[in-house]
Amino acid sequence: MTTPESIWSSRPADLYGRPGHDRLGTVLWGIRVLLGGLASVSRWEPSRVQPVRRTLTAVVTKRELVAPDVVALTLADADGGLLPSWTPGAHIDVQLPSGRRRQYSLCGPPGRRMDYRIAIRRIADGGGGSIEMHDVYRVGDTLLFEGPRNAFHLGAAERDVLFVIGGIGVTPILPMMRLAQQRGIKWRAIYSGRSHEYMPFLDEVVSLAPERVTVWADDEHGRFATVDDLLAGAGPATAVYVCGPTGMLDAVRAARDEHADAPLHYERFSPPPVVDGDPFELELARSNRVLSVPANRSALDVMLDHDPMSAYSCRQGFCGTCKVKVLAGQVDHRGRTAEGDDEMLVCVSRANGGRVVIDA
Repeated sequence: MTTPESIWSSRPADLYGRPGHDRLGTVLWGIRVLLGGLASVSRWEPSRVQPVRRTLTAVVTKRELVAPDVVALTLADADGGLLPSWTPGAHIDVQLPSGRRRQYSLCGPPGRRMDYRIAIRRIADGGGGSIEMHDVYRVGDTLLFEGPRNAFHLGAAERDVLFVIGGIGVTPILPMMRLAQQRGIKWRAIYSGRSHEYMPFLDEVVSLAPERVTVWADDEHGRFATVDDLLAGAGPATAVYVCGPTGMLDAVRAARDEHADAPLHYERFSPPPVVDGDPFELELARSNRVLSVPANRSALDVMLDHDPMSAYSCRQGFCGTCKVKVLAGQVDHRGRTAEGDDEMLVCVSRANGGRVVIDA
């Protein structure tokens, strides 16, 4: 039995039976031979391509209490190299020893790669991540993270900016202020908090440009800052960047909605309220458990009631940590990151009907 000869082993005959060889076929055969020759002498091998690491390792080089309930950690590359590049507003996803994942904004000098700085406010009645960050990490410890990622950029074309800061909301905005200063942008800032003592990085904020920063301490004024206090002097064209408690964000958003196309950029540190939610049933296929999700709560909230170690991070529908596979039912997709028809971000998405079954 003979093995058929490859069509590329010699120049093909003429397609129409004419003497000699087909001209187009000859050209293609020549190109193939040339490329084959180049490939044979090339030193490139597929094994030389190194995969990009998703999870990175850092070492805690400094731990500092910057407010009674806020600790700042400085992180450096474990091998002494440069950390990935980043822009103001970026955050990293920290993988805690318990398996929890939490996101923390980078709050050091813009673009600095020799080390990162993050700050964590201790929340006694939260999900346990902030307490773990405070209690576990000391100088010399290693920390696993992914990122950085950025969903809260300072626009390149901004000319008139107001930064509205509430407490720990200073972390993504402080690098933005430094960048605005470097770019020569006309900017102002108002920083509000319970007292000077409970306002992390207050000295750094004020030192940038004391004449541009308004400090609002509730204990000095005897009340919380109103939305009029926060947005004083902001015109319809002023770009407002705000980060702080949910009440502050909601008030600022409502006020800015009064102006058509008023530029507003914000980042939450807590989950947004459920809007237009209907109650539904969530069936967990692995345990055969059926959970009732009320109209004003997320599926994740109810899952955490039954299993505090359920995976989550941002609680706003963009990080993908809580994404699960859907086995039955229709989903009302509300996430900011891609969801397939058979996927669900349980922190924001809901059942589009009576029940949804998930692989959990």
